[in-house]
Amino acid sequence: MDFATRLAELQKRTVEHREVLLTEEAAKTALVMPFLQALGYDVFNPKEVVPEFNADVGIKKGEKVDYAVCENGAVNILIECKPASSELNIAHASQLFRYFSVTDARLAILTNGVNYQFFSDVEKPNKMDERPFFTFSMDAIKPSDIKTIEKFAKNAFDIENIIQEAGHLKLQSLLRKAIEQEFSEPTDDFVRVFAARVVEGRITQNAKETIGRIIPNTIAAIIRDRVNERLASALNATTPTMSEPEDASTSAPEESVITTQEELGGYHIVQAIASRLVSPKRVVIRDSKSYCAILLDDNNRKTIARMWLNSPTTRYVGTFSGKDETKHLISELTDIYQLMPQIEARLRELDDTIPG
Repeated sequence: MDFATRLAELQKRTVEHREVLLTEEAAKTALVMPFLQALGYDVFNPKEVVPEFNADVGIKKGEKVDYAVCENGAVNILIECKPASSELNIAHASQLFRYFSVTDARLAILTNGVNYQFFSDVEKPNKMDERPFFTFSMDAIKPSDIKTIEKFAKNAFDIENIIQEAGHLKLQSLLRKAIEQEFSEPTDDFVRVFAARVVEGRITQNAKETIGRIIPNTIAAIIRDRVNERLASALNATTPTMSEPEDASTSAPEESVITTQEELGGYHIVQAIASRLVSPKRVVIRDSKSYCAILLDDNNRKTIARMWLNSPTTRYVGTFSGKDETKHLISELTDIYQLMPQIEARLRELDDTIPG
C-alpha cells in the first residue's frame, strides 16, 4: 500500500470518528497514532515513539509533551495533541515552545488529529517559530500536501532538507496570502502602481476607486485564460489528427471547464463520507460550467450531490431524495460533513445492496 493510499484510509477513519473523539486521548489513539504509523514509525516501540515525553525545563518540572519521535536516542519530532473538536491556536503550543529549546528536536507538530500544524526554527535557531511553516487538514488533502507530508516519513526523514523546505514553504505561504489579499482587496499602493500605467495625467480618487474595483475581476480573467490556454494546448497535443472533416451536424465542444482546488476538496469530503458505505473508487467527480456533480459509478443518473462553489459570496451543496434536490448554504467546506445523513441516505437509495 503506497503512502497516498494509507492517507486516504486515514482520511476515511477521520470522517467516521471525528464527531465522537471528544477527548485528547481519543484523538491520539484513533487519529494521531495511525498517522505516525502511516509515516512508517513504530508506535509500539517506546524507543522510537515516546508517549508522554518528559524533559524538565528550568523551574517547570514534570510537564510532558504527548509524543516524541526519536532516532538513536535523539529527538526528531515533538508532537502535542488536542481533542478533535478543539480549534488549534498558538496558545495550545506552549509546551512545544518550552521543549523545543531543550531537546534535539527542530520539528514540532500541533494537531487535533484532523488539522496538523508543522513548526520549526526557521526564524531563530533553537527557538520554535510562532507560525507554522506547513498546515494541512484531513478534511481536504491536496495532492501537493501528500508530497510534503511524505518528507516527514521515517524512510525519507532528513532534517536539513526539511528545514530548507520549511523556509521555502513559509515564505511561499506568506507570499501567497499577500498576493491573494492584493488580488481580492487591492491596497492603495497596489492600485497606484497600475493606475500610473493606464491613466494619463493626474490620477483622481475616482480613477483609483474604479481601478481598484476592476483589478480583482481582471486578475481572475487572466488566470482563467492562462489555464484554458494550457488545457487547449494539452488537448491539441493528445488529440489525433482527423483524416476527414467532422460532420457538419457535430455540435461545437463546450468551453473548457476548470475544476478548482476547492471543488476537489469538496469532492474528497463527499468521497470520504461515501466510503463508509461504498468503495471510494465508485465516487466520481464530473464538473460543468454551472455546477460540479458527484456521481456514483460515473453515472449521471446516480447523482450523489452537486456543488456550487464558484461564487465568492454564496456557495451551496445540493443533496437529493428521489428527483428532489435540496440546496444547503455553506460557509466553508467542512460544513459538508453536516450533510452526512443526507449523503448516506442518497447512497442507499442509489444502491439497494447497501445495508439500511
